[in-house]
Amino acid sequence: MSCVTLNTGAQMPCPGLGVYRMVQGTAEFVATALKAGYRHIDTAAYYQNEQDVGRAVRESGIPRSEIFLTTKLWNDDQRQGVQRQAFERSMERLGLDYVDLYLVHWPLPDRTAETWRAMEEIFSLGRARAIGVSNYRIRDLERVIALGGTVPAVNQIECHPYLPQSELIAYCAEKGIAVQAWAPFSAGKTDLLKEPALLRIAGKHGVSPAQVILRWNLQRGVTPLPKSQNPARQRENLQIFDFSLDDADMRAIAALDCGRRTGPDPDSIGQ
Repeated sequence: MSCVTLNTGAQMPCPGLGVYRMVQGTAEFVATALKAGYRHIDTAAYYQNEQDVGRAVRESGIPRSEIFLTTKLWNDDQRQGVQRQAFERSMERLGLDYVDLYLVHWPLPDRTAETWRAMEEIFSLGRARAIGVSNYRIRDLERVIALGGTVPAVNQIECHPYLPQSELIAYCAEKGIAVQAWAPFSAGKTDLLKEPALLRIAGKHGVSPAQVILRWNLQRGVTPLPKSQNPARQRENLQIFDFSLDDADMRAIAALDCGRRTGPDPDSIGQ
């Protein structure tokens, strides 16, 4: 594992384990990942598995301080203006005293100021070691930064070779905002892992196409959050530190950019 230093000074392990749509057996899969060496787990209220994630963390035998845990504020709780109460419900389900990172799940422009004030309060109380956002575009980040308070520590975005988000990643780097990648394999909704360019690069380095994608993220300064319920693949997804992609590899992957999303466009959420 490597670590990314957030703008709060917190150390965020890389890569992390995503648990979206893990409902049945989540505690078991998280426990397996922690045994394999993962120290970064990403969940959300919307995923409906915070309780199992928290149980796996508590029962792991690993000191809480060694596990980086993220959860997120769902949209309905922004609209209802109950951001702080929603956080407390997440904490109750997790059964933990704090989270390492609390994110606003999607941008709702008309709720930005109220929601971010609530996030800053949670951070000031030490209940979240860092706060950030998810699925924010440059204009969404500018709206938060213009409030003049805390700069988000993280922006978690859909990011894979079909949607590399290079301009957004560069903006975040300029502002000291770490980037996480959800759906790094295009959420299994495309043939990304069968792309000839990725297969060729994988063969060249003696690794899998999935490992190539994770390494590509890593070399771009992005923390990937691959999801896997398969113990062997969980272990494989951690084995990305003993090879490097060269400039030719990076150019070949860059050529796969076609702007294709596998998840919702933020424009469709923030209405």
